[in-house]
Amino acid sequence: MALARNRRSERSIDYWPGFVDALSTLLLAIMFLLSVFVLAQFLLSREITGKDAVLDRLNSQINELTQLLALERSSSQDYQDQVATLQASLANAEEERSRLQQALDTGSGSAATANAQVDALKGALDDEKDISQRARSQIELLNQQLSALRQQIAALEDALQASESRDKQSQTKIADLGRRLNVALAQRVQELSRYRSDFFGRLREILSDRENIRVVGDRFVFQSEVLFPSGSDVLQPEGSAEMAKLADAIKELVKEIPTDINWIIRVDGHTDSVPVTSNRFKDNWDLSTARADAVVRFLIEQGVPPNRLAATGFGEFQPLEEGDTPEARARNRRIEFKLTER
Repeated sequence: MALARNRRSERSIDYWPGFVDALSTLLLAIMFLLSVFVLAQFLLSREITGKDAVLDRLNSQINELTQLLALERSSSQDYQDQVATLQASLANAEEERSRLQQALDTGSGSAATANAQVDALKGALDDEKDISQRARSQIELLNQQLSALRQQIAALEDALQASESRDKQSQTKIADLGRRLNVALAQRVQELSRYRSDFFGRLREILSDRENIRVVGDRFVFQSEVLFPSGSDVLQPEGSAEMAKLADAIKELVKEIPTDINWIIRVDGHTDSVPVTSNRFKDNWDLSTARADAVVRFLIEQGVPPNRLAATGFGEFQPLEEGDTPEARARNRRIEFKLTER
């Protein structure tokens, strides 16, 4: 009787698990908020990058059209210069024709020669008129092309303005989505943290009150010696009994957590740094993974849904306590259970 009273007195003053639960909940909430912020920044960066690419393409097209317009203007100026030259030649031909006509009128002896020169000048004049007409037609065509280019540039400018407007709307939507996602994830974190606290409290009640079964942060920890013989991944009878109790608690948890919360129990296997001597396992990593897998398979046999379980092995690379003392190695040989989001 005195021993029982002493144990109850020791339990009544053990504030450490509650403090660890509160601290782990706060850390998890901070981690989720940081993840949400990173996700929102990623989505915003991807959206802005896509809009920048569209703007770059539009600017490139505008530059090409501007260069083409300048080239067409230069060609138009060349044709206008040619027309002016032809007109000047035509005026000179007209003057030469008048001069020859006067010579024809005053000199009868050179009439035949003058007539021949007049006919030649008339032919040259007709040719100059044909060339001038073709030049005017080309100038008209160029003017039509310039008008079409101006319309295309105006359409591109309208498209650019519309794209900028959509970009602003997208940025607003992304910011609103980020805020709503922050609120939703914060609510999920709070709900899952509450279920985790209830679950750990239930485990403390139904599992043996032993020193080698304890809470560390947001995980429930079994020392490997409770579940497995040394160097083995086969559950011993004492470990099977403890895992059967754990399976009952998880099945009750499945009934309580809403189906829209995507949660799992992660089973993590850990070893000490002493190399394995069994030929069955290549190294400690192989042993830790096999032990976590054995626990998951036993829980499934007890009726725990497989989609709520995950097995992971960490070998000796995630120690709870640094050092190579027997006590440190014993603490590092463990199986951890963590209630988390998938």
